[in-house]
Amino acid sequence: MKKLNFHLFTIIFAQTLFSACDWIEYHPYDTRVDGPRNLNAQHIAQIEQEMRGRDSLRFAVLSDTQRWYDETAAAVDNINKRNDVDFVLHLGDLTDFGITREFEWMHRELGKLDVPYVCLIGNHDCLGTGTDVFQQIYGNPDFSFNAGDTHFLCLNTNAFEYDYSMAIPNFSFMKSDREYLSPEIRRTIVAMHAAPTSDQFNNNVADVFHDKIRAYPALQFCLSGHNHAMLVFEPLEDGITYYQCGAAKHREYILLTLTTDGDTIYEIVAY
Repeated sequence: MKKLNFHLFTIIFAQTLFSACDWIEYHPYDTRVDGPRNLNAQHIAQIEQEMRGRDSLRFAVLSDTQRWYDETAAAVDNINKRNDVDFVLHLGDLTDFGITREFEWMHRELGKLDVPYVCLIGNHDCLGTGTDVFQQIYGNPDFSFNAGDTHFLCLNTNAFEYDYSMAIPNFSFMKSDREYLSPEIRRTIVAMHAAPTSDQFNNNVADVFHDKIRAYPALQFCLSGHNHAMLVFEPLEDGITYYQCGAAKHREYILLTLTTDGDTIYEIVAY
């Protein structure tokens, strides 16, 4: 009888263990992702469909949300209440340590947006196995999309995190991207996490980088994050303006409107 009870206990224990596999906490840098994959491609398809034929747009810019989940949730709530935002662009540092769970937690907040959102990779997102996780959840760190007549070039500029061992910024990607531009594109916006002159950017090629982005149709401005403060500046003092988005801890985001006449309206929204 005791032997029977022992076998019965073993069977029950095994069933409980396997049925409760969700209780198991894998290594923080394990790259197993729960939830949706390839979100940027899905959201870009939605943006391009909804914005087709448009010659004006309004979008919100977030950056460096990393550990500030409550503040991110408040930003999402504020944007949802506006009803006048076409999409949201996140400039990176979704996470603090590049941990898989951090990516998942931040998506739970950003996924509540009523409009599509697109994410770039930040230097903190590159830590550990973060690049692999980012690619699973969002896709290639270098990508582009069109919103009506406006082309968005989105680049990984976190060269320092890769010890300058990779082509960051990726000039080959930029060349190929320009070659396939639609003739309907009349203006360009370049987005990145770390701007030229920052500690993350490969400043040996900063001038070349600006030459390359000037080759795009009617470059309007660039967008960056990383330094946790709102700022409008020209890093190379060459006429190319950057709108730098601050961290979520300050409870502010950027709202940008591109008008039919080609004007840009820049606003800082406090929430």
